[in-house]
Amino acid sequence: MSELRGILSLWKREIMRYLRDRTRVASSFFQPLLWLVIFGTGLGSSIRVGVGMNYQEFIFPGIIGQTLLFTSMFMGISLIWDRQFGFLKEILVAPISRISIFIGKMLGVSTDSMIQGMIVMLLGFLIGIRITLPMVLEVVPLMVLITLGMACIGLTLASFMDSLESYGTIMTFVNMPMFFLSGALFPVYNLPAWLQWVVYIDPLTYGVDALRAIILGSAHVSPFPFYMDLAIIIAFDGFMILAGTYAFSMRK
Repeated sequence: MSELRGILSLWKREIMRYLRDRTRVASSFFQPLLWLVIFGTGLGSSIRVGVGMNYQEFIFPGIIGQTLLFTSMFMGISLIWDRQFGFLKEILVAPISRISIFIGKMLGVSTDSMIQGMIVMLLGFLIGIRITLPMVLEVVPLMVLITLGMACIGLTLASFMDSLESYGTIMTFVNMPMFFLSGALFPVYNLPAWLQWVVYIDPLTYGVDALRAIILGSAHVSPFPFYMDLAIIIAFDGFMILAGTYAFSMRK
């Protein structure tokens, strides 16, 4: 029970920190809106993405994936803040295991990312996407799966970093390739063969493809079966949770 209380306390703390930061909540609305309106409109006239949808509709699931990725990775910085301000020391001397500490932080970061992802999803009506209850019920569990792995990446990297500057540099180095190589902004099947293989090793590729399959339905020509997307995402989550808990437990 002490382990569960510890996990719950850390989870609630991360959510409260997020909700109290009004600037971050506001940016979670306006930044994706700029991508959809400016970037989507600017390139929409020059990129063909298939029949039955426009470019803004095509990149909409990719923008959701971007939000989940960037938020999850950015929230990993909270681990460095806790270390620098001494809060992490207080947590480490508490009567709970380091694995529980990592899980509590991971669930908190994932929930924060989920909130931002849902905010972005509500923007779909601006570009003509019909948001229905069955769609939401399918997208939410998928978002959970996507954010768990991405949150673990951020927390694992933060476990080895001692400064905010170093983490910011590494975070950008990881974020941008994962986003641009996920097929969020362009169809994967139009790429050269050598670049397609690079895209296939990006775990976010399968998250974006699964989001498109649910949100766009039959209008989306998926390069992967939906069950394959889910299997790879779940396998990636399992691997990152094991790697993250191990890295955090080994950190002195």
